[in-house]
Amino acid sequence: MGSHRRTAPSSGSERSTALALGLLSVAATALGAVPATAAPQEDARAEVDRLYREAEKATEAYNAADERADALRREIADAQDGIARKQQRVNTMREALGSLAGSQYRSGGLDPALALLLSEDPEDYLRKASVLDRLGVHRTAELRKLRGTLRSLSQDRAEAAKRLGALERSRKAAAAHKRTVEHKLAEARRLLNSLPAGERAAWDRASRSGRTDLLGPGGAPASGRAAAAVAAARSALGRPYVWGANGPSGFDCSGLTQWAYAQAGVALPRTSQAQRYAGRQVPLSEARPGDLVLYRADASHVAMYMGNGQVIHAPYPGAPVRYDPVGMMPVSSVTRV
Repeated sequence: MGSHRRTAPSSGSERSTALALGLLSVAATALGAVPATAAPQEDARAEVDRLYREAEKATEAYNAADERADALRREIADAQDGIARKQQRVNTMREALGSLAGSQYRSGGLDPALALLLSEDPEDYLRKASVLDRLGVHRTAELRKLRGTLRSLSQDRAEAAKRLGALERSRKAAAAHKRTVEHKLAEARRLLNSLPAGERAAWDRASRSGRTDLLGPGGAPASGRAAAAVAAARSALGRPYVWGANGPSGFDCSGLTQWAYAQAGVALPRTSQAQRYAGRQVPLSEARPGDLVLYRADASHVAMYMGNGQVIHAPYPGAPVRYDPVGMMPVSSVTRV
């Protein structure tokens, strides 16, 4: 008969070793899983940043196309007024020339020598003939003037047609930029909403971070109009970011600075790129309240410096007009209006 051997029970030491190895295995697995979880979230935050940057560029392109369309509409309205006035002058000249021609036709058109022989009062005839000669000279001058006005009218109409074509192109460009903005903002919102609340908060903190030691106190505004613009920008704190808007209930970045300076009686261009050249460039180290701070190499974002290393700006959809550090993103230039 075969014998059956029983397995000896494990010692306490062996059980402890096995438990420790199991715990280490679990810990290693957990630690290994952290980067796999964090990396997609970091990628999502980076993608949100990229989408907002591109949406802001498209917003400024939309603003430029919309501003161009507004200017063209004004030019077309002025041109149409001018065309209407010239057409009225043409009509008046034609009526005058028509009346003169009819009068001469009704006079019978007798041969001048025969009319002189038949005239009971030759002196009276000669006086009338002199008047008719003068009328002929006048008619020739009027005809020249009419031809010149007609040429000018034709040129004006051709120029108005060109402006109408440019207006249509500008409208189409604005519509294309609008679609781009809306697409990128929708994608950014989708990505943000997919992040856990803690990650969204971390992204918001990161978007507001930056060096606050770049500048000193900044002194007083450089001018009275800068001081008025600073006061207007402060009054807009808390109002929502609305892309393509320039106040007063909502703003995009360049809309805020344009509106703030408009309250000071200064007309700034509509886009951040154009606002870069709306005044004198100064070093960042010399920035004073009211100066415009342009960001990124393409100047696609603008804020107003408020002193103490802080700016006021309209950041992005979902974030109201607020204070942030001047170093929140790469500064490309500073403009003193």
